[in-house]
Amino acid sequence: MGDTVNTNASWLGQFLHERGIQVDKITTITDQKEAISQVMEEAMGSADMVISTGGLGPTLDDITKKCLAEYFEVGFVHVPEVETHIKSIFKSRNLEYSESNQAQAYIPENAELLFNAAGTAPGMLFREQSTWLIVLPGVPHEMKHIMTQVVAPMLQDLGALDVLETRYLKIAGVGESHLADYWLHDLSQHLKNGLDIAFLPSTGQVSLRITARAHDRQQAVQDVESLAEMIRNRLGDLVYTEEKEESLASALGRILETEKYTIATAESCTGGLMGHLLTETPGSSAYVKGGIISYDNQVKVDQLGVMPSDLETHGAVSAPVALAMAKGVAQRLGAEVGISATGIAGPDGGSVEKPVGTVWLGFFTPSEHFAVRAEFSHNRSLNKLRSAITAFEIARRNLLGMENLPYDLKKITPERMVD
Repeated sequence: MGDTVNTNASWLGQFLHERGIQVDKITTITDQKEAISQVMEEAMGSADMVISTGGLGPTLDDITKKCLAEYFEVGFVHVPEVETHIKSIFKSRNLEYSESNQAQAYIPENAELLFNAAGTAPGMLFREQSTWLIVLPGVPHEMKHIMTQVVAPMLQDLGALDVLETRYLKIAGVGESHLADYWLHDLSQHLKNGLDIAFLPSTGQVSLRITARAHDRQQAVQDVESLAEMIRNRLGDLVYTEEKEESLASALGRILETEKYTIATAESCTGGLMGHLLTETPGSSAYVKGGIISYDNQVKVDQLGVMPSDLETHGAVSAPVALAMAKGVAQRLGAEVGISATGIAGPDGGSVEKPVGTVWLGFFTPSEHFAVRAEFSHNRSLNKLRSAITAFEIARRNLLGMENLPYDLKKITPERMVD
């Protein structure tokens, strides 16, 4: 029904990929006997390993274990160590041990116990001919505990596993279609001998995941590095990081720290999001001075030095206001870099001249001062995030001396305003 996001599937996919096991299919089904039996029948005949999560608890909808016993036509056996473990958990929490909890101490007689030290529902391993069936609880921290502590050491028993080596190249301000058309149009001819590339787009950004599969680590590293180096040479500084988990805000912070610059934010439509994202990085106090959330026009005037005449003539969502906000916050907070955002986040408030999604972003340093206009979407949250991401990428490129701007935006400088 969509009430619960299947984070287990994404975590398992990454966990197995890192160990050279290719995930071919992920299926989400209801807690019904017919669905479980049908999927089990299909999966057991088509894969070396099948993993199920969920349905091992003590409530009425937890029927996975019962369905498996019927599928294998076996009974249940009592596991004393599981009962002792469950009782100790209940005693420590001053809870009453019930009949439904006692049922968790039984597993199908053809199953091997995968002990769950993190919870009450034990995991199980069924070895059926050439297929392993690993049955895990659905509670994420319990599932992860059993996989990392119990299952991982057993994986080599499956036989020779291919080695997978992966690299991530992350880009902002360029859409995946532009990357494919202008920089990587001939990439398919380089994808051979176990090499693969995936375009993973997110708001305002694209991650390129390069994967090499080989029988030994040296070959996998050589293959993945060869393709990654070719892409690096083509994209240059468009790649803001090769760390999978590093954010654009963190990459911008590295540049600011290297240059010994500080940054300040002036935010209207983003409502503090830029400051939040910048300070998510540990150690960001070294380069983040602070920010001013100037949602109200009077705050723009009083705190950032925006001219009332500019607000009256051009409106709050305009180049003069974005320019004044970026310069004003940098000067008032004593930062070398100032960035600003003022726009119509939506879903209402737009006009023909300034539709919903119109955003002006300002940038200021003692040597550079400009604003750009962007038009995003009708989604309020996306507009706020894209505004922050675009402002960060504008700052990153400017500080690196890159001439081009993201999304082909056009600079509006104070001098041009006068002209």
